[in-house]
Amino acid sequence: MIYKDSEEDRIINKRQLVAKNIGEKKYLYKSKFQLKKIYSLNEIFFFIKVLYFFILFIYSFIYKIKIFNNNQKIYYSHTKYKIYNKIFEKKSLKKINFGIYIPSLSNGGRERITSLLITYLTRVNIFNIYLFTKSRKNRYEYKIPENTKRIHTYGKKDLINQLIKYKIDVFVYQSYNGYEMELLNKLTKVKTIFYNHSSFWFWIYFNKAQFISQLYKIYKNAKYVISLIPFENDFLFKKWRINSILMNNFVTYEYDDITPSDLTTKNIIMIGRANDRMKRFDLGIKAMKYIVEEVPESQMLIISNLYGARYLLNLVNSLNLKNNVKFVGYSQKPEMYFKNASLHIFPTIIECFPMVLSETKIYGIPNIITGIDYVSASKGGVINVNNDDPKSIANESIKILKDFNYRKKLGKIARESMKKFRNEITAKKWIELILAVYNGEYYYNKLREEDKKIKEKEAINYLQNHLSIIKVRNKKMNNVTLEDIINFNFISKYLMI
Repeated sequence: MIYKDSEEDRIINKRQLVAKNIGEKKYLYKSKFQLKKIYSLNEIFFFIKVLYFFILFIYSFIYKIKIFNNNQKIYYSHTKYKIYNKIFEKKSLKKINFGIYIPSLSNGGRERITSLLITYLTRVNIFNIYLFTKSRKNRYEYKIPENTKRIHTYGKKDLINQLIKYKIDVFVYQSYNGYEMELLNKLTKVKTIFYNHSSFWFWIYFNKAQFISQLYKIYKNAKYVISLIPFENDFLFKKWRINSILMNNFVTYEYDDITPSDLTTKNIIMIGRANDRMKRFDLGIKAMKYIVEEVPESQMLIISNLYGARYLLNLVNSLNLKNNVKFVGYSQKPEMYFKNASLHIFPTIIECFPMVLSETKIYGIPNIITGIDYVSASKGGVINVNNDDPKSIANESIKILKDFNYRKKLGKIARESMKKFRNEITAKKWIELILAVYNGEYYYNKLREEDKKIKEKEAINYLQNHLSIIKVRNKKMNNVTLEDIINFNFISKYLMI
């Protein structure tokens, strides 16, 4: 009789033979239908290795990259490149060609922010940075890193040709030429971000109808629109179906590098362009008339070029404030005035993200503003008063100047509130945005994690207040309603008037 192995016996014999060839017994018969596997040390190491690479793959898929620069950690998203910056440096991976356009890099808030943006992006070794300007380099410009390629453009067509020539992947546009933006969108494959340093409210206020239509074209052709005003981003742009991102401007000073003012003086400062009628320096001077009566030793220093603002000198003379109000002119280094100031008065009509507000707050100086409590940096150590009432400004100023402890408390709160506006945090958001645009991903704006989004009712109140202010100045807006603004009908209505 021929004996035939059962199916289970054949499986066991086969596995025992394999185990014998390898040199160790791996499988033992446990029961009739069960097999128990005993793993070798080599197999355990192999399993750990596979698990390690699997975790590495998942981690890279989640695209977390750490970049260390000056002992500061900047985390950002990245789907295109490898997980570690060291791997990126060793291998010749393609960098992103990042371009930024600004007409000039000479003195100004927008120009200073551009230089800071370029400076922080160069610290991350994943971008080739190209700066496009209409003006040529001069001694009044803000400094930019030496490894930034500077390109002079002669006009719309030349800018487009240069973008194609240098194969720009992501481009930040900082001008107000809607036709130029339209051409960029049609003739190139460049992914464009519009950095909106102002608001359409400015152009309505100054009766610049052509700029409104230009902005409309830019809004519609840009991949993203960077907004600096919370109620515009959270409410208005959503109504207009514009892909907008709320972003903070870079601030001039590093928080940890600044020693705050001791606030022991009775010095008041006002900073800005005095010839800009949006800045109501006249309100601050009128308030000074009441302040001097209560605090005779108080001094107001106006840090501004007086070109086109001689009316302020006449106002000072008419109020007999020559001994208490001084015009110190424009200064590239206002730090000397910040260190000796105890109060900053900022009377203005419409703002987005005023640099001077962030600068004075970093120095721990209390601020008095007029109706711009919607801006991101307006919370903490800031007193908001009625727009056109110098008496209200004076009352709050007197209270602050007379009470040192109150002044010190406001100054401390003001400085502490600027921690969330550190430049490395803003740089992180910029890097995330650029990489998201480059990779064709949706960018989720995480800048609002600490702040509650402005509610619709609150946004409508801001809009109504702005509209009423503008109607006083611009009579052509009298027939424009709040519904026209919300529904974007005001453009055709305004331009046809």
